[in-house]
Amino acid sequence: MDPALNFTINAAKKVWELIQEEGNFNLKLRVYVTGGGCSGFQYGFSFDEVVNADDTIVTQQVDASDEDEDEDEDEDEDEGEGEGEGEGTGSGSKVQLLIDPMSLQYLAGAEIDYKEDLEGAQFIIKNPNAKTTCGCGSSFSA
Repeated sequence: MDPALNFTINAAKKVWELIQEEGNFNLKLRVYVTGGGCSGFQYGFSFDEVVNADDTIVTQQVDASDEDEDEDEDEDEDEGEGEGEGEGTGSGSKVQLLIDPMSLQYLAGAEIDYKEDLEGAQFIIKNPNAKTTCGCGSSFSA
C-alpha cells in the first residue's frame, strides 16, 4: 500500500535531529493545513506527542549511519538498509509524521522534504493538489 504522502529521508533526518535536541523521543512531526495565507490555505508544522485515533501516520526509518551526529561509538551498527526497530537509539530510529483527516485531503500524494541552501533551511511541501502557490511556498489554493 502506498503511503498517503512521501516523507523524504532528508526531512526525516532533520526531524530526528530536532527530536534529539529536544531530548523527547516521543515527539512526532505533525503537518497540517489551515485556512489563511496569501493563497487561501497554509501549511503548518508542529511537534506532538499525541497520536489521535483518526491520524494518518507516515513512518520513515533513519539509520544511524545516515545521521550527521557522532554515532561511531554505537556498537550496534549493522549494514542493513533501515532494518533497525529502535525508536530512540540503536542502529535505526523511526520518525513519524502525523496528518489529521482534514489536512490529508489537501496533502494526499504530496512530498514533505527538507532543504538547506543560500535562501536558508526549511521544510518544503511539493503538493500535486495545489492549483497555485505563493512565492514563499507556505500557502496554496486547491
